[in-house]
Amino acid sequence: MDDTERRQLATAIRDECVRELLDAYEQAGMSGLCAEGRWEVAVGRVRSLSDADLLERAAAITQERA
Repeated sequence: MDDTERRQLATAIRDECVRELLDAYEQAGMSGLCAEGRWEVAVGRVRSLSDADLLERAAAITQERA
């Protein structure tokens, strides 16, 4: 894997984490949680993502962008 591919993979992983964070924050808000509770749920979701799942999702995103 060259530097360009590593950067693309890192970008895809970061984008997927942000997407999960925002989704969890929104869902928690719809459940009636306050801002602090929403943040805790969102961070918990990102922390629960497995390395394998992130790599798989990032690879798919990278393929789509190519």
